[in-house]
Amino acid sequence: MSTPTTSNSGAPVASDQHSQSVGADGAIALTDHYLIEKLAQFNRERVPERVVHAKGGGAFGRFEVTGDVSAYTRAAVFQPGARTETLVRFSSVAGEQGSPDTWRDPRGFAVKFYTTEGNYDLVGNNTPVFFIKDGIKFPDFIRSQKRLPGSHLRDHDMQWDFWTLQPESAHQVTWLMGDRGLPKSWRHMDGFGSHTYQWINAAGERFWVKYHFRTEQGNDFLPQEQADQLAGSDADYYIRDLHEAIESGDHPSWTLSVQVMPYEDAKSYRFNPFDLTKVWPKGDYPLVEVGRMTLDRNPQNYFAQIEQATFAPSNFVPGIAGSPDKMLQARIFSYADAHRYRVGTNHADLPVNRPHAAEVHSYSKDGAARHSYPDPARPVYAPSSFGGPAADPVRAGDDAGWHSDGELVRTAATLHPEDDDFGQARTLVNEVLDDAARARLVDNIVGHVSKVRVPQIRERVIAYWTSVDTWLGEAVAARLGPIENPKRTLVETPAPAPVG
Repeated sequence: MSTPTTSNSGAPVASDQHSQSVGADGAIALTDHYLIEKLAQFNRERVPERVVHAKGGGAFGRFEVTGDVSAYTRAAVFQPGARTETLVRFSSVAGEQGSPDTWRDPRGFAVKFYTTEGNYDLVGNNTPVFFIKDGIKFPDFIRSQKRLPGSHLRDHDMQWDFWTLQPESAHQVTWLMGDRGLPKSWRHMDGFGSHTYQWINAAGERFWVKYHFRTEQGNDFLPQEQADQLAGSDADYYIRDLHEAIESGDHPSWTLSVQVMPYEDAKSYRFNPFDLTKVWPKGDYPLVEVGRMTLDRNPQNYFAQIEQATFAPSNFVPGIAGSPDKMLQARIFSYADAHRYRVGTNHADLPVNRPHAAEVHSYSKDGAARHSYPDPARPVYAPSSFGGPAADPVRAGDDAGWHSDGELVRTAATLHPEDDDFGQARTLVNEVLDDAARARLVDNIVGHVSKVRVPQIRERVIAYWTSVDTWLGEAVAARLGPIENPKRTLVETPAPAPVG
């Protein structure tokens, strides 16, 4: 006997093909409660897409510790021999849900560790740096990468206008215009925590760390022409590649290493180590291997397990904490707040987001979509004379933090001798890229900037790349042709003065 269709309340349904009507060709009856339920559910089956990182995919797997970093953190997930279930979501940044996977864009790399001490979320990208260093600029940055309010078209003038008015973007834009801006697949790219985080060991000693996930499939990229072709022929190319690889048993994996900076080094290091536009040279702080992450299980339901998955930098566990990184501090608020709006106030109560290896003893209560709850005899407030969960600073390891003493100001930190905007981009171009990669970088910049139609922005673009290196600015200027159909001239806005 076949399984019967039921309503959401579990009652058998008479037909999925015919509404109740007054006669075969008469008016549909409002009393057809199943028709009303079906249409009303359909009208509400989408949640708002993410403001950023809307297009993406992911998979489940495991993280296995292969090194010994217990001298730096007491977090259970990183202790020798630990094995932890993980969920990883990869994504584009600027495009909408229906946008092509192969647009040139940074790629999100978000990892949820279902640890025995609660969920730990590491929200990063496939680049070790970012466009800006202060979260107050983030809404403006994202709007400049999205669509015009009138035509609803993406606009290269907006993008380059913002970038050239923010010199701190130079390092990330150099990454974006290079080969790493178009990975061959999610499997063929590295991932980075990007921010500086804090680790605390069992003795209470504090360290600053940066996370590096190095792909074991090898770094590879798509030529611009192939990416453009795939954007039209297979817009879901990355999603398909990951799903089919795991389905066939070709499980992708990454080696996780960290750079570790002693706590006191940050005070006198040659540049601000909490600046998200900077990388730490590996010669100063070499990689220390932590473990290996493997993805071996596709989601059973994309919406329930990937679209509704929420990742928040505020989800720390004992032994891991934040840092003075201004972008990280803004994201600690913003991500969880976005999830409460997009998925609901009880987003963390959904199966994909709820801890899998730890119990929840929270005083959160009620709200839309609440489906788990404690014993009714347990108090709903603390402190209480009737028992209930109690805060435990020993278990929590409530010794994270850093020394900070000063007046409330609105300025960037410029206490270090190498706090400049273009130096690391110059090093990337001249010392990391080879001749072929440098040639492709120029090709990609010229191809992108050729769509800019405002003369002053073109001039600023050339000055921007000249600040990275004179030869690069000259190469871009020499290749750019005349502007087709120039746009109106601008009310010129002076760029913020570069730091250093």
